[in-house]
Amino acid sequence: MAHCALEVADIFRTHGPGWRNAQRGHLSLGQLKVMSAIEQCRSAALGGHVLRCEGCGQDQIAYNSCRNRHCPKCQASAAQRWLQARQADLLPVDYYHVVFTLPAPISAIAYYNKAEIYALLFDAAAETLLTIAADPKHLGASIGVTLVLHTWGSALTHHPHVHGIVPGGGLSPDGERWVACKPGFFLSVRVLSRLFRTRFLEALGQLHRAGRLRFIGEFAALTDARAFAHWLAPLRKCEWVVYAKRPFAGPEAVLAYLSRYTHRVAISNSRLVAMDEQGVTFRWKDYRAKGRTRRKTMTLDADEFMRRFLLHVLPSGFHRIRHYGILANGNRTANLVRVRDLLGQKADAVPQITSLDAEPCRPHPTFVCMHCGAAMSVLLALARGQPIRAPPPQVRVP
Repeated sequence: MAHCALEVADIFRTHGPGWRNAQRGHLSLGQLKVMSAIEQCRSAALGGHVLRCEGCGQDQIAYNSCRNRHCPKCQASAAQRWLQARQADLLPVDYYHVVFTLPAPISAIAYYNKAEIYALLFDAAAETLLTIAADPKHLGASIGVTLVLHTWGSALTHHPHVHGIVPGGGLSPDGERWVACKPGFFLSVRVLSRLFRTRFLEALGQLHRAGRLRFIGEFAALTDARAFAHWLAPLRKCEWVVYAKRPFAGPEAVLAYLSRYTHRVAISNSRLVAMDEQGVTFRWKDYRAKGRTRRKTMTLDADEFMRRFLLHVLPSGFHRIRHYGILANGNRTANLVRVRDLLGQKADAVPQITSLDAEPCRPHPTFVCMHCGAAMSVLLALARGQPIRAPPPQVRVP
């Protein structure tokens, strides 16, 4: 299907072959797989279907998606499926959004230690929330947490952080009461920040002592225990960024928001502006500026754009969405039943969300005509790599 808007796939198809050749030996297998998947996504290389509209009779070719989790074109349907699976987890309480961010020096070494430091970021953030919430001085309850990893800033730089969505309360220690947090206030951000810093640095030191961290280039000297301890010293004193936003406007808004966050990639196609002899131009937000001046455009050389995009390829098999506390996978169902019973919520009162905008919608066909919106029938399946040599056969659809 023809398209006009610029896509990440266009950049990879145009500049990828030459850059891959120049970077031979410097790109990981995972990065090469991501490039290949995005380049082939929704093209004849992956096969597809020949369709005919049941309304206007127009024929259309729909190519298959790559379904790679780093592909900008494949995330909408994945987000929809995730949303429908999570709707049963909603509780009739306020939900809060918290963010845990790593300091720049640790972000720098995290790139060469993605699996270890990203996992540590998850665990330290979750442990911090669960520990502070369980403290009687704060909430005194067992809470549930859903954490989502993002590794990028708006300019595609390496900026690891996790977004947490937390119900505004938890189960009492004896499991007999629902303990709600104060209206509009979840937990002290300063307390969260201090404990997060302590827990993360303690665990990072353990990884170093176990020899599980790699140090390359300018960081090679950090393999020495004394040098590493000296490097960590300033990080024990500076403030780590942890912040909380206002509660969401109802639980339905939580999943509509989170479903977009869970399946976001480093840059969406909608942010791309142009690809020309100057490079690749895209929109970004400068969070140091205020108001409308935050929205800017940036132009990068095509090679630099691809390098930044591929900074955010996750290790194979790494889970970027994780659940903790009463929402942990092992006991989530039983805990939710217990919480709903304590809150007096009946089973038939659980919200049923069927769209990303949190609005009910009717079941829709798999393929919809781009001309009239009617359902389309499959006439022919195209094998992977099968070229289109002639118009689709004129098959009568009953």
